[in-house]
Amino acid sequence: MPHAAAGGVGAVAPADAAAAVAERDPLVLAAAVVGLLVVLVALWWGIRRLRRTPGAEFVGHLAGRDEVSVLMHPNPDPDAMASALAVGEFAEATGVDAHLQYPGQIRHQENRAFETVLDLEFDRVDTAGDLIADDVVLVDHNEPRGFAGADSVDPFAVVDHHPGDGTGSTFTDVRPDHGSCASIFAEYLEQQGWEPVAPEAEAELGDDDDRVLPSDTATGLLYGIQSDTKQLTKGCSAAEFEASAYLYDGIDEDRLDRIANPQVDAEVLEVKARAINERHVRNAFAVADVGEVSNADAIPQAADELSQLEGVTAVVVMGQKGDTLHLSGRSRDDRVHMGKTLRAVVDEIPMANAGGHARMGGGQLSVEHMEGLGPGDGLDREEFVDRLFDAMAGEI
Repeated sequence: MPHAAAGGVGAVAPADAAAAVAERDPLVLAAAVVGLLVVLVALWWGIRRLRRTPGAEFVGHLAGRDEVSVLMHPNPDPDAMASALAVGEFAEATGVDAHLQYPGQIRHQENRAFETVLDLEFDRVDTAGDLIADDVVLVDHNEPRGFAGADSVDPFAVVDHHPGDGTGSTFTDVRPDHGSCASIFAEYLEQQGWEPVAPEAEAELGDDDDRVLPSDTATGLLYGIQSDTKQLTKGCSAAEFEASAYLYDGIDEDRLDRIANPQVDAEVLEVKARAINERHVRNAFAVADVGEVSNADAIPQAADELSQLEGVTAVVVMGQKGDTLHLSGRSRDDRVHMGKTLRAVVDEIPMANAGGHARMGGGQLSVEHMEGLGPGDGLDREEFVDRLFDAMAGEI
């Protein structure tokens, strides 16, 4: 006599039930199988995406385009230029035409040396119409700025290490915990198997050698890291040291030395001297007004110099070029977030902008608007200096 199945009299095994359903309606079983396959494929794809590195994802989005404009921030520094070079390497490897572009000017002696020694060619942007390609990648900043129509630019990719709300339409990798953007791109290159090659070994490479990182780009990336972290002494994360070790085999020491030790413009030395002589010190804070300058890049260099003054933990240097007052601040004081400090100072002044990191910040404002053009009562120069001290003290 047959026994009842476990689970109760008359219970039917799952396999028997499936067979019964298949006999009654094969389409139902087929739909179930297809549904199961869809679920499995979706799970596989999700796991694959989770395992995909940011660099691989970036290159995947880059490779789907015919040409791109790689946009640096205004007056690009070595970190921005090196990051643009890295995008150029990825673009060339994937058959994409890359146009390296920037607004503003390359003026600082260090920036000019970087461009000259590495024999770089960049295209300048005055308006959004100067962007050569419709597809735009932002490097070392996350919101287009510094040229007419910047607000109309919608980048498809953003790679940056500065805090901000800017994003790319298809790819965003913003890491404020990193000391440089170049270290992010070095990570991309290393994870995808690019090999830095020393200058003497490049001549031996054949045309078929792919994923070789040229010495110029490796040298540029290393200097980009060094310049944004004061030779790996400020604002570093572990990523900067790991990237530097990865890039080491491809470094051209002669070119690195020439970039790092350019001749200094006489006005830069004069502005530094004025910052030291004209400084005002209150408690542990210093402010210096260096007056009229023809080279605005001398102002942050003066701030670097003044920040070394013993007993001073936070400094702001300001100088005027034309109708624009330029601000540059440095902080070694945990109580003074320099980027937030400068934003607070200019917050109520029309047409002014400022920001930056905890240790470093900058800003620009119209002197006419500061003195009262537009809404508000305005401030004179002495009142503005007092406001800078109040902001560093946390009183505004």
